[in-house]
Amino acid sequence: MRLTNGQHFPTITASRVGGGEMTLPQSLEGKWTVLLFYRGHWCPYCRQQLMDFQRALEQLHEIGAEVVALSVDPLEKAQETVTKHHLTFPVLYGLDAHDIAQKIGAYINEDPLYLQATGFVLQPDGTIAVSVSSSGAIGRLVAADTINFIKYMQHQTHKQQGGAPSHVSSRPLV
Repeated sequence: MRLTNGQHFPTITASRVGGGEMTLPQSLEGKWTVLLFYRGHWCPYCRQQLMDFQRALEQLHEIGAEVVALSVDPLEKAQETVTKHHLTFPVLYGLDAHDIAQKIGAYINEDPLYLQATGFVLQPDGTIAVSVSSSGAIGRLVAADTINFIKYMQHQTHKQQGGAPSHVSSRPLV
């Protein structure tokens, strides 16, 4: 079953490159969160997406958003990805592809075993604002679109509450 907008994101706990574990969405409760499930270190489209979000990380932080990347890669390959591409956001590794596919509805490749690219933007309460599931190599979240989407959602939420916070532009998005 694919997760859809408005559903609460299921709990996933995984090991983090650099040590420790992270439990999502609880670890980032109260923040907008971008989750990037990527195919693996070998995927050029995934590397491009990860680098895109790394370049946009300051802008994402300015609007109160965090990024986490996740894959079935073993520690050595995940660490290599972090080091080679200078990733500073959390990268979680060693996911069980079948378990994750069942929890989030990601497409799965059996041989070799990996998850197809799947992305989520979570609201601060852990509910899904948007999801993108790819059945193949292409089709995934893009940093600029994600930033504008989060700004739009923040603007709509604060407009309903009677105002906009200082980090959300009151100008319409183009």
